[in-house]
Amino acid sequence: MTDGHNFNNISLSGRGGTNPGLLKINSGGIQWKKQGGGKAVEVDRSDIVGLSWMKVPRTNQLGVNTKDGIYYKFIGFRDQDVTSLTSFFQSTFGKTPVEKQLSVSGRNFGEVHFNGNSLTFSVGAKQAFEVSLADVSQTQLQGKTDVLLEFHVDDTAGANEKDSLMEISFHVPNSNTQFVGDENRTSAQVLCDEIKVVADVGAGFEEAVATFDGIAILTPRGRYNVELHLSFLRLNGQANDFKIQYSSVVRLFLLPKSNQPHTFVVISLDPPIRKGQTMYPHIVMQFETDSVVESELSISDDLMNTKFKDKLERSYKGLIHEVFTTVLRWLSGAKITKPGKFRSAQDGFAVKSSLKAEDGVLYPLEKGFFFLPKPPTLILHDEIEYVEFERHAAGGANMHYFDLLIRLKSDHEHLFRNIQRNEYHNLYSFISGKGLKIMNLGGAGTTDGVAAVLRDNDDDDAVDPHLERIRNQAADESDEEDEDFVMGEDDDGGSPTDESGEDDSDGSDGGGGEKEKSIKKEPKREASSSSKGLPPKKKALVTEEGSSKKRKQKKKKDPNAPKRAMSGFMFFSQMERDNIKKTHPGIAFGEVGKVLGDKWRQMSAEEKEPYEAKAQVDKKRYKDEISDYKNPQPMLVDSENESDSN
Repeated sequence: MTDGHNFNNISLSGRGGTNPGLLKINSGGIQWKKQGGGKAVEVDRSDIVGLSWMKVPRTNQLGVNTKDGIYYKFIGFRDQDVTSLTSFFQSTFGKTPVEKQLSVSGRNFGEVHFNGNSLTFSVGAKQAFEVSLADVSQTQLQGKTDVLLEFHVDDTAGANEKDSLMEISFHVPNSNTQFVGDENRTSAQVLCDEIKVVADVGAGFEEAVATFDGIAILTPRGRYNVELHLSFLRLNGQANDFKIQYSSVVRLFLLPKSNQPHTFVVISLDPPIRKGQTMYPHIVMQFETDSVVESELSISDDLMNTKFKDKLERSYKGLIHEVFTTVLRWLSGAKITKPGKFRSAQDGFAVKSSLKAEDGVLYPLEKGFFFLPKPPTLILHDEIEYVEFERHAAGGANMHYFDLLIRLKSDHEHLFRNIQRNEYHNLYSFISGKGLKIMNLGGAGTTDGVAAVLRDNDDDDAVDPHLERIRNQAADESDEEDEDFVMGEDDDGGSPTDESGEDDSDGSDGGGGEKEKSIKKEPKREASSSSKGLPPKKKALVTEEGSSKKRKQKKKKDPNAPKRAMSGFMFFSQMERDNIKKTHPGIAFGEVGKVLGDKWRQMSAEEKEPYEAKAQVDKKRYKDEISDYKNPQPMLVDSENESDSN
């Protein structure tokens, strides 16, 4: 038998719902990591004080008690896994898991037991439910026989949980034999006092280790007083308060803003905090970069000499964002991520871009990309399937911008728009240096040798094969696609790639085809002589009066002109559009073209052949009709009708 067991779909259960992940059990202990990255749990073998099995609906649950009082629940084991893991725990850990049973009788009278920081309610020696006392914010008596537990408001909650437990009440009659009272204290008072000791409810009202007043928080938006306590942080605002356990803090980010007097501090959470029905996995704070603060920490000498020895100092004086992140880093145990080697054209740490309808900055980090401030979007390199540099969708005068598409392995896409053209080389060399796959406009795959050109050639005349491919693609689309493309009145104008932003010329334009082709060839010649940037901007047209126009006036379309020829992709789109809508119910109108384009690119030449054949036939039809349209035959006049008219 190998030293350890691996499980691919085990969920960590808690008050905030369940999160699936990867579980590893070996001689060193138990490690669990959330699917897609994020929260991780590591329990050393020496920290485990108890193990238990429980049969839950459709699966089995493993309970792990640690000497710190934390109780972890892992769900998703098969019956055969229970047998093999029990033998492993006995031989390796020297511990035999206890068998527990779940009560399904529905009775609400039973016994209360404390297990670490958990409260277990049992009915007839079977467990009915279990709650973590770390989530209790307050406990109080109601009358003489009821004990009320209130849980943290707006605390962290799972993304799949729409409802959250806020309070629970226990009725303790005076005849109770488990919590025996006396003349001065009722049985309910005895239970209430024991819960206060185990839950350490008073910690919620203790003096904060450090307090930072009036901090601007961009998500969730508002100004908050931030209190850092020993086991949690609290955000106190005018309308909302949040209490966040340090166990939910995954990582801290310290990201300066380029050419601006502010610095982002981001706290990543798993599970996220919830405000109404909105989840906030990242708390984005904005500090003034040059602001100086002086703070003295309220920590006992015993803790300073033991737990925080050589980590925290008694007092701090320095920049506010550095003091805040340093104190929070050692209280929470989370690591701090700072900008890496990437530098923008302005020698900053990020590039300006927009995501969806929001403007912001994109930070290329050593292990991912982070877009701030809204919506805060963290993309790890391990989650990326490929990236693609695209010509700006607007085209025309906006060609000094480009877009960056990041496609994840989960088939989700993030499109960062309006990145300045002079940022291309820095981004491309950074991405290629990280070994990420780059999907070029001409095909898939990384471009070998491009990184070497960017690294070794600083000359402005250096040729970038990736840029040349983009420019050639733009010229090819101008030469071929415009002739074969047809846009019907009822069509949405979809195409396999959405990069083209140029207006199609009318089929009724006069002046001959040769002259039209020569005009279209000019961008291609210009591209071959250019060295940097994405496809060049169109030159302004100069009129006889000397004034320049950015765009040529569009002629009115002749309704009698023949319908232009359709490409193979357009025939394919007509056949598959209804199928896409059936297989993707509720799909947005603009997404249909993207799905069709992806399917078309994945088809082989043999699969495309029927549609290309139709396109050739339609192209011949169009040439015949346009020839007759441009060169009409003289009309024949009836001689009898002519004589009658005379």
